[in-house]
Amino acid sequence: MSRELVVDVTSFEISIALLEEKKLIELNKEKTSIQYSVGDIYLGRVKKILPGLNAAFIDIGYEKDAFLHYFDLGSQFASLNKYLKIALSSGKNAPALSKFNLLPDIKKEGKISDVLVPGQYILVQIAKEPISTKGHRLSAEISIAGRNLILLPFSNKVSVSQRVTVREEKERLKNLLKSIKPNNYGVIVRTVAETKKVIDFDNELKSLIKKWEHALKGIVNIKPPKLVIGELSRTSAILRDILNASFNSIYVNNGEVYQEIKDFIKKIAPEKEKIVKHYEGSLPIFDEFGIEKQIKSSFGKTVSCKNGVYIVIEHTEALHTIDVNSGNRSGGDNQEKNALEVNLIAAAEIARQLKLRDMGGIIVVDFIDLHTAPNKRDVFQKMIDCMSEDRAKHNILPLSKFGLMQITRQRVRPEMQVQTLETCPTCHGSGEITSSIVFIDELENKLQYFIGKTKTNSMILKVHPYIAAFIEKGYKSVKKKWKKKYKIKIVIQAVPSFTLLEYGFLNQNGEEIDV
Repeated sequence: MSRELVVDVTSFEISIALLEEKKLIELNKEKTSIQYSVGDIYLGRVKKILPGLNAAFIDIGYEKDAFLHYFDLGSQFASLNKYLKIALSSGKNAPALSKFNLLPDIKKEGKISDVLVPGQYILVQIAKEPISTKGHRLSAEISIAGRNLILLPFSNKVSVSQRVTVREEKERLKNLLKSIKPNNYGVIVRTVAETKKVIDFDNELKSLIKKWEHALKGIVNIKPPKLVIGELSRTSAILRDILNASFNSIYVNNGEVYQEIKDFIKKIAPEKEKIVKHYEGSLPIFDEFGIEKQIKSSFGKTVSCKNGVYIVIEHTEALHTIDVNSGNRSGGDNQEKNALEVNLIAAAEIARQLKLRDMGGIIVVDFIDLHTAPNKRDVFQKMIDCMSEDRAKHNILPLSKFGLMQITRQRVRPEMQVQTLETCPTCHGSGEITSSIVFIDELENKLQYFIGKTKTNSMILKVHPYIAAFIEKGYKSVKKKWKKKYKIKIVIQAVPSFTLLEYGFLNQNGEEIDV
């Protein structure tokens, strides 16, 4: 299976598309101005205790105070709190964590008011981004992710990803990490670490511990809110988590981000450095790889599957609902067989949609009714298989007697929203637009102004493919008429993502000119 990552960098946003066999399966968008990401570790301050919720509001510098529940403090919170006080007062003179005496675990069913007071300084990690009206969700159980390992300060546990299924390999990894990890550091071995050797783990473990110790020694006398350890950029974090042997290419349309990704891959997987490529084509990068079209067809309320099957996705405050429809598909006399085929096709698309839109919380799927238990089990197993590669934690329940399947999926950031319906920029919804002939005259007026303003003899005109075809059509085309009349070399560039009457003028260097 071939995989490609396409990164589109603009002045306000970075969009990251993951393709499998040229099909879009994951889309991430990150505002370039974003400051608070999942995984960031902050020195915060307790703003308010909420005894009724057994939780507290924490100030981490965001406009809304973040939420920390007692259950998210972690069993070793007392040790973290004591070590933080020492680090704040001693800085570089603080003892190494491996020589620190851990305190007993806090009570599992304790009260938040027993361990926190307003004004108290606290070390927290962002677990969820703000969703709807809610602020960030925090955890005081700190973890630092690497390529092969996740480091857990104030713990001595070693565990292996559940996706490593071979028992002997699990035991090997567990024993190997126990032999090299320092005291008071726990470790989770990630799936990608399967079959790796001790030198790979030793170097990464030392790097993660150094990152933690350097951060804690640098917080002496600082006042919250303050970022202590920042997570990687979304692009680097995705590469760290999903990069494997099946990756063929990574395309980036920005030189700075291209170099950043190349340097990052050189550290985590030097053999993959050559797959990073700087895209310098004339078309927008998402148009070049057919991603823009897939986005428009995948994010609407109704999503078409193969063989006429389609699903309808709707959202409420409490949950997401997905309705499966057979469309105009005809199943002959065997209604049960036809319903099974439709449900299996829909299950594969639903698993893709959950990842693509990053849908979280409760999802209820209304499959077409099946009557036999084996067929219901087949649909259940199909959904499990299709979601096996989903990195988000999820749980799937078998079909109920009403044909409903319930799925829960971890939600750490708002669901991806893409506007698929557009209001015409010319008619503003009235249904009437300038006629094509008049529009061509408007373009010629702009062209004439452009030539007079820049004194150039070469230019590029970007338009919708329909308009491009009209301009270049025939022996006596509009393009040839312009070239002869204005003594100028003109290139017509068709851009599929443009609206019908949208256009842009570029100089011979490819720089857009506002005329």
